[in-house]
Amino acid sequence: MSYSVPKNPSHCHRTCLMSINVVNFGAKPDGQSDSTQPFLQAWTAACNSMGPSTIYVPRGSFLIRPIVFSGPCRNTIQFQIDGTIVAPFNYRALGNSGFWILFIKVTRVSIHGGTLDARGAAFWACRMSGNNCPVGARSITFFWSNNIMISGLTSINSQIIHVAIDHCNNLMIQNMKIIAPSQSPNTDGIHVQYSNGVTITSTTIRTGDDCISIGPGTKNSWIERIGCGPGHGISVGSLGNSLIEEGVENVTVTRVVFTNTENGVRIKSWGRASSGYARNIVFRNIIVRNVANPIIIDQKYCPDNNCPHQVTT
Repeated sequence: MSYSVPKNPSHCHRTCLMSINVVNFGAKPDGQSDSTQPFLQAWTAACNSMGPSTIYVPRGSFLIRPIVFSGPCRNTIQFQIDGTIVAPFNYRALGNSGFWILFIKVTRVSIHGGTLDARGAAFWACRMSGNNCPVGARSITFFWSNNIMISGLTSINSQIIHVAIDHCNNLMIQNMKIIAPSQSPNTDGIHVQYSNGVTITSTTIRTGDDCISIGPGTKNSWIERIGCGPGHGISVGSLGNSLIEEGVENVTVTRVVFTNTENGVRIKSWGRASSGYARNIVFRNIIVRNVANPIIIDQKYCPDNNCPHQVTT
């Protein structure tokens, strides 16, 4: 497969598909050379293209430090990933920003195939040792973005949350694999909040925290054909963390198999005054295998036994 950049991409016609190989910008598939700037240069070329663009990541390992792909862009952009994108071995290189790969204010972006390896083991060891550690980085985050597709992507060993979706509309995840050890702290598979129209289908999640967590402001979400376990299950919440908070509504979870998980399906809220709510939540066609708590509705959520005054209304 050959990908190249037109000599004058700014004059690409609307029907022209601009194809970009990150190697042509200096990215090296050796897993050691810093390819952050070549990836950013490839993104800039695609973002400025008058026609649709494909950014191609060939086989091999490409080391990326924290990176921001920002929009708005002129046209659709597709990442076709055949290789693996890896984080630095030194977990402190991801800093305290909270993200590794961030997409912000983008529209009509799709990601197909490939693997993200955040190399989180040293970070988890730091967390569990009680040492002074960074806050941890989500592997891939979409913020203020619309019409997004993620298909066939694998995410392994995230420092914390693997996929974070925040203030987005019409985002689909399908055929994804998310993997982290069962004892890895706070490695939620997919976290959604303040977003509308998120669909997650045909995905396998094995991790150390919630397979999928649905936070405040999530509406019209469809979750289907999920294999969850190990992990903490699929959770709505925690809710009620703030006095003024958006609710969760119209969420369907169906055809899910939980295996060796702490919980199955769960709704959890702090026992304090809040404008938040959970409305029209549907759990159906659920199979549980060796699950400690198949169904939980918890209105006095208190994970660390250091709780505020709890009042259930």
